[in-house]
Amino acid sequence: MNTAPLTPPVLAARGLTKAYGSTHALTGVDLEIRPGESVAVMGPSGSGKTTLLHVLSGIIAPDGGRVTLAGADGTVHEVTALTEEQRARLRRERLGFVFQEGLLLPELTAVENVAMPLMLNGVDRRAAEQTAARWLGSLGLAGMEDRRPGELSGGQRQRVAIARAQAVEPDVVFADEPTGALDSDTSEAVLDSLIASTVARGRTLVVVTHDPSVAAACSRLIRVRDGRIESDQAQAAAGTTREQVR
Repeated sequence: MNTAPLTPPVLAARGLTKAYGSTHALTGVDLEIRPGESVAVMGPSGSGKTTLLHVLSGIIAPDGGRVTLAGADGTVHEVTALTEEQRARLRRERLGFVFQEGLLLPELTAVENVAMPLMLNGVDRRAAEQTAARWLGSLGLAGMEDRRPGELSGGQRQRVAIARAQAVEPDVVFADEPTGALDSDTSEAVLDSLIASTVARGRTLVVVTHDPSVAAACSRLIRVRDGRIESDQAQAAAGTTREQVR
C-alpha cells in the first residue's frame, strides 16, 4: 500500500460562494490543485466555470470562502484576504493568463507584448526583451519578434499570448477557452504549445473549455453545474506533446 504523502496543493479553495443578484455562480466550492497538474474545467454556459477561474486567480473576489496560493518559493498567499491592488500585483508576478482572443496590445510587437509583464515587474527592457525572444523562439516564433499582432495568424497570436503568460515563470497558468477561436489543426498546435510550456516544465495549468479534445489533453477533468462541482476525476492525458519547451 502506498502511504506516501500527497504533494501540497499549489491552489486550495474552501467554501467558495459568489452570487450575481439572484444567480448563484458558485455555491460552496471546495477544490485543491497540485503542482504539475493540468486541470480542465467544463460545464454548460452559466454553470460557474469562468467565475471559478476568476475567483481562483484573484480577478474577482468571492462573496465567501477562501483561496490560497502556494508558490514554488515556499510563500503562501491567502488570495481572498488581499486588497484589489494586492491581487493585481499577485496576478502580475505569480500567475499567467491565456484568453480566447489573446488580448495582445495591437500597437506593440510580439517581443514587446511578451516583455511587458517583466517590465511591469521591474526588469529592465533589454533583459525583458531577451527573455521574451527566448520564449518566442521556444514556441516556434523565431524571426517574428518584430511583427505586430495584426501581422500574425490566429495561432501565432495565441502562441505569443502563451509566451507572455510564461515569461514571469508563473506558479499557475490560467487559460479561458484558449483554442475557442481557432480551427481544429491550429487548435491542436496551440494546445501542444500550451501544455509543453506548462505541465512539461512542472508548472500547473487550469483551463476552462467547451472543447472535449482540450479536456482530453489534461490530466484531470472537473465538471461544474449550477455553481457546484458535479464531478472531479483523474484521467490519462491524451495530449502528449510533440515538442518540449526549454
